[in-house]
Amino acid sequence: MRLDKFICKSTTLNKRDAIAEIAAGEVCVNGVIETNEATQVHENNSIILNGERLRARDFRYIVMHKPAGTICSNIDEFYPSLFNYLDIENVSELHIAGRLDAETTGMVLITDDGRWSFNIMAPTTQCSKIYRVGLSRAIGNDVVTTFKNGLKLQGEKRLTRPAILDIVSSKEVLLSLTEGRFHQVKRMFAAIGNRVTSLHREKIGDLSLDLDIGQWRHLTADEIQLFNS
Repeated sequence: MRLDKFICKSTTLNKRDAIAEIAAGEVCVNGVIETNEATQVHENNSIILNGERLRARDFRYIVMHKPAGTICSNIDEFYPSLFNYLDIENVSELHIAGRLDAETTGMVLITDDGRWSFNIMAPTTQCSKIYRVGLSRAIGNDVVTTFKNGLKLQGEKRLTRPAILDIVSSKEVLLSLTEGRFHQVKRMFAAIGNRVTSLHREKIGDLSLDLDIGQWRHLTADEIQLFNS
């Protein structure tokens, strides 16, 4: 992680104060004074601030059932941040591994471990996300093949990755994706002349949502490991 972030994660300093300490030459990395706050460091490095070796706090891994009318942001905007539901310290250090838009409900994973969240969000890792989708118009079985072959979204040249579509009823489907383009689910159905009326994420990888709306919990060691392979 960046040196300034490591210092914030190891002390009570905010980002501005951490950068000031680095610029003043008060930080040594592996015995060498480092004045560039963007330098990449590892938790196993020897990082000393004002003569004291720093040790980063343990990473945190959280699952939440996101309510409608909240945003996946660290701060309130037009809608309130879902971070308001978290009663824990140093919330500002956390980020969301795979955002949902304001009206979408369901599973979000929250962490301060950037390498872990990369395994969830990067298309190359093929981590699936399953959505329950309500539609305005009835859908036919022929669309299953269309989604499997990939769709061309408006304004894009590259087809979507193959997606698995399971029809639950004429106006409800389960959709499994391994990528997360901007408003991708809504745009995929718009591309076939349909409209999403409700959207809920039920599962990420092998982890299924088991919480009521607005609830959250820390992941178990086994659950964390699901996204480390």
